[in-house]
Amino acid sequence: MSDTLSRRALNRAMLDRQLLLRRSKMTALEAVEHLAGLQAQAPNPPYFALWTRLHGFRQEELANLLLDKSVVRIALMRGTVHLVTPSDALAWRPIVQPLYDRSVLGNTQHGPDIKGLDHQEIARTARKLLGERPLSSASLGAELAKHWEGVAPSSLVHVARALLPLVQIPPRGVWGKSGQPTYQTTGDWLGAEPDAAPSPEAMFLRYLAAFGPASVQDAQAWAGITKLGEVAERLRPRLRTFRDENGRELFDLPEAPRPDPDTPAPARLLGPFDQTVLSYADRTRVISDEYRKVVITQNGLVKGTILVSGFVKGFWEIKAAKKAASVVITPFERIPKRDLDTLESSAYRLLAWAHPSAESHSVEVVAGNLD
Repeated sequence: MSDTLSRRALNRAMLDRQLLLRRSKMTALEAVEHLAGLQAQAPNPPYFALWTRLHGFRQEELANLLLDKSVVRIALMRGTVHLVTPSDALAWRPIVQPLYDRSVLGNTQHGPDIKGLDHQEIARTARKLLGERPLSSASLGAELAKHWEGVAPSSLVHVARALLPLVQIPPRGVWGKSGQPTYQTTGDWLGAEPDAAPSPEAMFLRYLAAFGPASVQDAQAWAGITKLGEVAERLRPRLRTFRDENGRELFDLPEAPRPDPDTPAPARLLGPFDQTVLSYADRTRVISDEYRKVVITQNGLVKGTILVSGFVKGFWEIKAAKKAASVVITPFERIPKRDLDTLESSAYRLLAWAHPSAESHSVEVVAGNLD
């Protein structure tokens, strides 16, 4: 019979593997790989993710990795942009491709416009265009529209994004730089195509290493695909199994760290879109359902959050003007003074890191409203 792991035990295991029990001395590149990539819908969240996890992390460390192609920004899990190593980009994109295939006609905005078109021909044309030079979405759409008159350029780009492994190339994602995403295929940017024989088993094991113990449903929520139960069954002889407090079966690597549930967890500021609140079907190991509805907005934005004793207890945001920058911390409940002091101190360090040229830094704590 499988051992039962409490919610707190699952929380501490997640914090350990996500480098949130203590800051790590890993390099930025080592951390990106260890964490199974970083959520990157917006340019700056990966920087905040590494700031809160690594000793002395500096923005240029990650920026330089993007510039020298040691990491890439590419749409992967859950249909969202992630920052990953090239090897993970090439290994994982084919595995999650069914998600993108479904999105071609399943998108309510673009589906009707592209119904009946030869989608593979659109992808081949887009690949040829991007092989000639990097293109923004607007430029790619304009070029494709020359071949499919009367079809909305944005709908043609939707097909290209879904069917091609497109990398958002620098300066997109470089700290302090701005501009719209500009694309090349992995073949043009990295000189390599996605794996011809990808391994869902290897991807499942990487998920467990970064987020486990976890259920099949958790892994599927992270990846955005189905049928991982078949993968788990093939791996079962190599894995340990547990149950959560609701009786759900959990899988894990035999030697993975599972700290004592009473292990202290320091108060932390997690950046916007942090993957800890996005990578499970059952997210209560880190955030309650009530709080999740406030942290994740209806249009898909994910606020920066505060961790107290390992669980999300509120959110934070930076407000910056030309000469002043402040962090506003909004707890959902009463926070012990020691933890609040830690959060305020962290907020000042965050401002010094993120807005060093501001003439003044301040931290404000306001009462949260869950209505």
